[in-house]
Amino acid sequence: MSILSVKNLSKSFGKLEVLNDISFNVEQGEVISIIGPSGSGKSTLLRCINQFEKIDSGECEICGINMTRNDENGKAVYADNKTLHDIRLKIGLVFQNFNLFPHMSVLKNITEAPVHVLKQDKAQAEQTAMELLGKMGLADKANEYPCNLSGGQQQRVSIARALALSPELLFFDEPTSALDPELTGEILKVIKSLAEEKMTMVIVTHEMQFASEISDRVIFMDGGYVIENGTPDEVFNNSQNERTRQFLERYHS
Repeated sequence: MSILSVKNLSKSFGKLEVLNDISFNVEQGEVISIIGPSGSGKSTLLRCINQFEKIDSGECEICGINMTRNDENGKAVYADNKTLHDIRLKIGLVFQNFNLFPHMSVLKNITEAPVHVLKQDKAQAEQTAMELLGKMGLADKANEYPCNLSGGQQQRVSIARALALSPELLFFDEPTSALDPELTGEILKVIKSLAEEKMTMVIVTHEMQFASEISDRVIFMDGGYVIENGTPDEVFNNSQNERTRQFLERYHS
């Protein structure tokens, strides 16, 4: 069963069409990387699937639950609020700028949603949080505040926070773009370990080598369209589209 199914999704801001007839599936345990130039619609696509932006038309199904469907006029109709809330709990999102709560400790950042949204027992939530921090190599930072952490450490905390909700599907929106090059490796290492555990992930990234190594499939977007969708070998080494080859010239040089 597909964890995520997107069919003919379109989105405009005023007269500007940013997503045009996007269709793709994500199977359980798959790692999908979405690559493409800035402004191609990659992050907007993630924001639409995560309900931060309303789509204009198209169907989106997550874990077998319809988030949107088209009405008789071809316009997107959203599910009821309870269904949308249930869908939200099945998705984790790691932002490029960490988005940690600055006034909360690392531990509180991770336990806030499990306690207040999932209604978990506080002790249970803290135990899970400490296990996740240990996995991230940050067990000694539980009582620190985000301002005292490096960018790489903050991003690892944000990954732990997303995992604390036990999502079925984890999205990364350019998780290394706000980091110094020296810190990028530690985040990519964490994502690789999640891939080895068969975590289903969709990753928007500019790290081409990383995308080629970690992905089951790679989607290339440009101008709001999916230009190519295939295995890393198909996209990086045997691209059928001139625009894809042009974009990847620097990667191959």
